[in-house]
Amino acid sequence: MQAQIQAWLESQKIMYADMIAVVIALFGIVVTGVIIYQIARLFTRRIMQPILARSHFLFIRQLSETRIFILLSYLALGFALNHMVGVWLEPGKIVLALSTIVQIWILFNFLFIAFSLLDTFSRWGFERQFAVHFPMGGVVQTVKLISSIGIGIAIISLLIGQSPFILLSGLGAMTAVLMLVFKDPILGLVAGIQLSANNMLRVGDWLEMQKYNADGDVIDIGLTTVKVRNWDKTVTTIPTYALISDSFKNYRPMSESGGRRIKRAFLIDANSIRFISEADVQRFTRSNLLADYIISKSKEIDEYNQKADLSLSLNGRRLTNIGTFRAYLIRYLNNHPKVHKGMTIMVRQLAPTGEGVPMEIYCFSNDVVWANYEGIQADIFDHVYAVIGEFGLRIYQNPTGHDVQSIALSNQKSSGLNS
Repeated sequence: MQAQIQAWLESQKIMYADMIAVVIALFGIVVTGVIIYQIARLFTRRIMQPILARSHFLFIRQLSETRIFILLSYLALGFALNHMVGVWLEPGKIVLALSTIVQIWILFNFLFIAFSLLDTFSRWGFERQFAVHFPMGGVVQTVKLISSIGIGIAIISLLIGQSPFILLSGLGAMTAVLMLVFKDPILGLVAGIQLSANNMLRVGDWLEMQKYNADGDVIDIGLTTVKVRNWDKTVTTIPTYALISDSFKNYRPMSESGGRRIKRAFLIDANSIRFISEADVQRFTRSNLLADYIISKSKEIDEYNQKADLSLSLNGRRLTNIGTFRAYLIRYLNNHPKVHKGMTIMVRQLAPTGEGVPMEIYCFSNDVVWANYEGIQADIFDHVYAVIGEFGLRIYQNPTGHDVQSIALSNQKSSGLNS
């Protein structure tokens, strides 16, 4: 087309006919490109996008919400320009330069279209809960990285005018350098596959990793990092491969089991431990939870003590207030509506310390939600602290300032009376 325009201009005796012919050809390319772009935009945005938006398939509907239709219009424009350059202009440096620019444009659009498809695939995977069991983020990022490298090699080959295979053969000598540069992505990809294959971690799991001060929900498993939203709403970023090389705690099995462990001890003042009296026995018999225990235990003790000399308290068997209290707590937990009856329920004594006799409650709540669990645990120990006095026992605690003031005031009163 350029030659015909130039010949016509020369026939009209117009100066600089060659330069004017190039400008007219470039103008023709621009006008043709604008027309083709508008047609492609009308077809993709006005026709294709509404049709896909009404699709029954979730993936296609989500795809219609991306920029892929704009990118398709740009891609059509690139192919059109690549063809029109050869039609309007004669072979030469200008054609070579314009063709190179247009081909790079086409390659970039292919890359961005691939990114849109991958992002839509990742979003679809999360919507369908498929990505929860599979490291979707890591795989998508890996494909994006490989695609970017491939497009980069193709662009460089266009700019230097060499085959991409020559560049690839040269990359073989740089394998060691590439392994060093892409060490984290490679380790992250392998770690993501292992985490998925062994079902070690999913998005939404409660993860605790003290080394990285992480304690919260997993919100993203990427190619190189895992993001954890801590309970204080901060976000901790952990290298993906660290979850394979280091240890971490996953609370998902606890949530799936339907029970969350309560394991807490309280200290009993050793000076308050004693045998219970007959009056205590009669009083405990009126308890709904202890009546059966007291009656059966009293009968067992009476049968054992028939041949014993009870004039000395060392002989025979007697009920203690701490043992009766432990039996009460076991029955209290077994009757508690929020304690899981299918899991271990135990009240045990631990080794005594200088601060008293520890007694530990070990059971599981039937609600694994953190706030509800804390409320259940608090209710149980509220009851323990309130009822322990009924058994003649005392909770041990270090003297407070109020205790010291009370002792000092008592001593002052005693001194005043003596004087």
